Amino acid sequence: MSIISSDISKAIALLSTEELVAIPTETVYGLAGNIFSEKAIKSIFQTKKRPFFNPLIVHIPSVDLLPTIVSYIPEKAERLADAFWPGPLTLVLPKQSTIPDIITAGKDTVAVRIPNHPTTLELLNQLDFPLAAPSANPFGSISPTTAEHVNDYFKDDIKMVLDGGPCQRGIESTIIGFEGDKPIIYRLGSTSIEAIETIVGPINIKNKTEIAPDAPGMLDRHYAPSTLTVLADDISEAIQKYSDKRIGVLAFSKPSDHDAVAFQIVLSESTDLQEAASKLYDALHQLDKQDLDIIIAERFPDIELGKSINDRLQRATVRA
Repeated sequence: MSIISSDISKAIALLSTEELVAIPTETVYGLAGNIFSEKAIKSIFQTKKRPFFNPLIVHIPSVDLLPTIVSYIPEKAERLADAFWPGPLTLVLPKQSTIPDIITAGKDTVAVRIPNHPTTLELLNQLDFPLAAPSANPFGSISPTTAEHVNDYFKDDIKMVLDGGPCQRGIESTIIGFEGDKPIIYRLGSTSIEAIETIVGPINIKNKTEIAPDAPGMLDRHYAPSTLTVLADDISEAIQKYSDKRIGVLAFSKPSDHDAVAFQIVLSESTDLQEAASKLYDALHQLDKQDLDIIIAERFPDIELGKSINDRLQRATVRA
């Protein structure tokens, strides 16, 4: 049974009674609940099978609400918010004491952003509370970029997916924390390092950990298909290596003509990294449904959004 609906009033009613609703953002669909409802937040972790040590992102409709969530805003955080909100950038800042520890995995910082999606901004503006909304997928699985992806995962577990169409950016937000007043990238995402550095200057990256992550998306294994997936610098060489298997290929701009390839998706024939990012997760969902023995994913140019795509592929794959 489909639980997909575009009725915002229905979503408001469910969220106001401590239920979960999957919501669209410009990055991926999120599994949302009232940040002040312990029942709702526990339900997010339980529904996703997400470990409680992995913090959640708080979503707000306006920068005016930021002081109700965080207790201190560094000057460079203000500059980043001015430049990129609403949009795919999350800031990790010292939290107000009113923010429940379950949201922040017991840390004294909280991750917060303003999503750039008209449906969810309308929803947030009509609610009396912010929403916590990690990606609407079982923990570690491919992130969802359509309402149908969420329905496939959770149709028996939640009451509604608020349909906002396909996600335009397709990769999660970039997450930036602060050590002192110095910004640090905790997760590569849909806002490129190059764009961030135009606002705050050179920035360090600290985006991997296996325990007590500072922010979501830092665990080594994440975003993964159920099909064995390998990351290859050279697609042809990898196909030769696995030519006895039923192969799927995820390519950047050029298809493979090798006979061993049973199914393939090219993300951007025009080598447009934003187009490739927007299609990445949907392509992995498609490939995962093809009864393949193996998916071979091509490594991307390590520039701009290519860095974020490679980050996701590295977490979803083993090396060829």
